[in-house]
Amino acid sequence: MANNSLESIVIKKKAMEDWKETQQEITKTYSFKGFVEAIDFVNKVKDVAEKHQHHPDIYIHSYNKVKITLTTHSEGRVTEKDYKVADEIDKL
Repeated sequence: MANNSLESIVIKKKAMEDWKETQQEITKTYSFKGFVEAIDFVNKVKDVAEKHQHHPDIYIHSYNKVKITLTTHSEGRVTEKDYKVADEIDKL
């Protein structure tokens, strides 16, 4: 059991690099060379979200920036699902 808890903490810490966290959500803004690259990233995020059946809020702004917000709506807070999806998004 301790191994699972330790693994969970490691996943959370890794996923939180450059993410801002509140009790209700985690957010991160990614910057790209241009609009096309930003949209390509959003399409990759879509695939991750569908795989996990856990869908972030996505905000495209300033033509080359994408803000991702994750929360578990049914829980009204951040859960392990959010950290796992954040970690996978960071690997794109």
